[in-house]
Amino acid sequence: MNDVIKLLTSHRSIRKFAARELPEGLLDTLIEAGQSAATSSHIQAYSVIRVTLPSSRDQLVALTGGQQYVANCSEFLVFCADMKRPLEAAARTGEDVVSGMTEQLLVATVDVALMAQNVAIAAESEGLGICYIGGIRNNPQAVSELLDLPKHVYPVFGMCIGYPAHEPEIKPRLPVSAVLKTDRYGDDEAQVADFDSTMHGYYQSRKGGNKDANWSQNLTPLFNQKLRPHMRDFLVEKGFTMK
Repeated sequence: MNDVIKLLTSHRSIRKFAARELPEGLLDTLIEAGQSAATSSHIQAYSVIRVTLPSSRDQLVALTGGQQYVANCSEFLVFCADMKRPLEAAARTGEDVVSGMTEQLLVATVDVALMAQNVAIAAESEGLGICYIGGIRNNPQAVSELLDLPKHVYPVFGMCIGYPAHEPEIKPRLPVSAVLKTDRYGDDEAQVADFDSTMHGYYQSRKGGNKDANWSQNLTPLFNQKLRPHMRDFLVEKGFTMK
């Protein structure tokens, strides 16, 4: 296992940060590393909003469900799927452009996710900790208004970056045999049952709060209700009409 793989397999979400700024120029370096990620047809369909105003940070804490580390981290970034820039660039060539295609939504979302993960890995390689904030999608319209996001741009998630002020355990992952399948999908019920036992043990023994639950039980709130039902109408309003 080389140093890169060791870094990747040691990821933890950090939610407590030291009151310490990043060195001058490091954030730009992290973004440059993000830009080196794979991008569909070199579209680079992403933009990143760096949020520095304390008032905006405080509003984002409320909009993301009270996640106070959004305000307390050294840097808070909002990663946006951005089809505005490539659509306008294509239109300036004189060609008629088609917007709102479902594939454009998928491309932009995948592009920004790949870019953000490069940023996360680069940050961790510098001794920083990160936490993705999917709660940005709890109130995407309000976030868009706060950050002045134009049509064909939508906020996918946020990311807290800073120096860790705690050392959480590494959360177990599903076994490779459950996710790496050969030639056909097959059944992974036995692997999931074993993983439920693994996660129950993890939750019972972890520092900073234990609970009597397993992986399957933790998934229930994601599937026993309509999760963020506002997202489709919001995306359509943003120009991602999914034609």
